[in-house]
This record gives sequence, structure tokens and C-alpha cells, in this order.
Amino acid sequence: MRRIINVKPDPRSLALLGLAPFVGLLGLYVASSAVRLAANPGDKLLPPLSAMASTLSRLALEADARTGQMVFWADTAASLQRLGLAIAASVIIAITVGTILGLVPWAKALGNPLIAAISLIPPLALLPILFIVFGLDELSKVVLIAIGVAPFMIRDLALRIEQMPYELLIKAQTMGASTWQIIVRIVLPQMLPRVIDALRFSIGPAWLFLIAAEAIAATNGLGYRIFLVRRYLAMDVILPYVVWITLLAFAMDFALRLLSARLFPWARISTS
Repeated sequence: MRRIINVKPDPRSLALLGLAPFVGLLGLYVASSAVRLAANPGDKLLPPLSAMASTLSRLALEADARTGQMVFWADTAASLQRLGLAIAASVIIAITVGTILGLVPWAKALGNPLIAAISLIPPLALLPILFIVFGLDELSKVVLIAIGVAPFMIRDLALRIEQMPYELLIKAQTMGASTWQIIVRIVLPQMLPRVIDALRFSIGPAWLFLIAAEAIAATNGLGYRIFLVRRYLAMDVILPYVVWITLLAFAMDFALRLLSARLFPWARISTS
């Protein structure tokens, strides 16, 4: 008797099964919107797809009368710039600090409690402090994302370094390798795929911190626009922006996964 846990879908069925929930949700939204609009043509909670498409077309293709910019793309560029700077800073900090904590016992004893404590602080609780210290400009938003993302990546990287076969380090030292050579030739080549994996898991929280920061103190950005129009119940703006943020996050995750597979194919083989 074949058990369901042993039945694997073929590639075509796999694609259809992955697409089915999205089609179902879209159909549910269209039906719910039609019901609400039939009862109240002025309802704003669930606007029809045509209204959202019209609004998105206006924001993406028509220049704003006040700024002369296409609002949708200006918001996207501002958010991606903040997110990119924060992620780059987080990766650099994570690789540097995580490697030291994972390799140097004294550094581990000194730094692990601090990193653990920082990782347990809700980053959004620090937002007022960051605004006071760094001002309301871009730096405070970048720092918020880095505080929310970097500690997790540091702890993950340090833990994975500790789990490396210690025999590798012993052999390298026996052959006369210095600490720097061990880091560059042994540790980092094995840990970079793990850094990319940790970054993939951090994309969602990074977007969360970005949207929160933009909602409180910004003059552009995807989060800023969502919270600006909420007072008008402009769901024809909010819903497309939420979908767009989701697509951007998915594209970032896909790009990182593709980068890892292209640069480190051996990592997928070793974990499969």
C-alpha cells in the first residue's frame, strides 16, 4: 500500500499545486469584492481589481504635479536604497563579528552575552532612541534594520563556525597556517553559503523594520505611502503596494537562492 508521505508530485503538478492557493485567494477576493460592492457601491474596503489597476497605472506612469516624479517608482527606489544599505551593513557586520565569535574563545566569552541580549531587544522599541540620536534622516532607518537583522546573522554564523569539524583547523595549524589564513581559506569559503541562507531568512524582518521606520518618519518610500493614504481608506493604493512589497521580497529571496546555487553548488549537494 502506497503511503501519502511517499507520493511525490511530478514537476507539472508541483507548479500547479504551488499556484493553486494564489488563484484561490484571488478568486475569493474578487467574489468578496463583488458582494460588498453590490450591497454598497461606495464601499472602499475591497475595491475591484479594475480600480486598483487604474490607481496603480496613475501612480506608476503619471508624474506627480508637486514633485514631478512618478510616485510609485520613486517610493520603490527610496525603500530599496534604504534596504540595500542596511543589508550590506548587516552582512559586513555579521561576517566580521560572527567569524571572531565563532573562532576565538575569548571573544566568544566576551561577546556572546552582549549579542544575545541585543538580539532579544525588540528593534521597534529602539526607534524613538534612534530618531533622537541619528535624527529623522536615512541613517536612523538603516541602523534600525541593521539592529534587527545583524544580531541574528551573527549568532547563526558563529554557531555554524563552532560546528565545523575541528580537525580542519588542527590540520591547517599543523601545516603552519596563520589565523588570517584559516579565516580566508577555510572558514569563509564554507560559511559564505550559510551567510546567504541567513540573509534569506532575514528579508522578511528587514522589510518589517523598513516599513515601520518609513511609516513614522519619512517623506517617501513604500511604507510612507501606505500609512499616508490609510487615513483616506485608500485600499486601491494600499493593496497594490502590499502586493508589490511581497513581490520585491520574493524576488530578493529568489535572487539570493540563485546566487548561492551559482557560486556554491557544492553547498546544495552537501545538504541534500
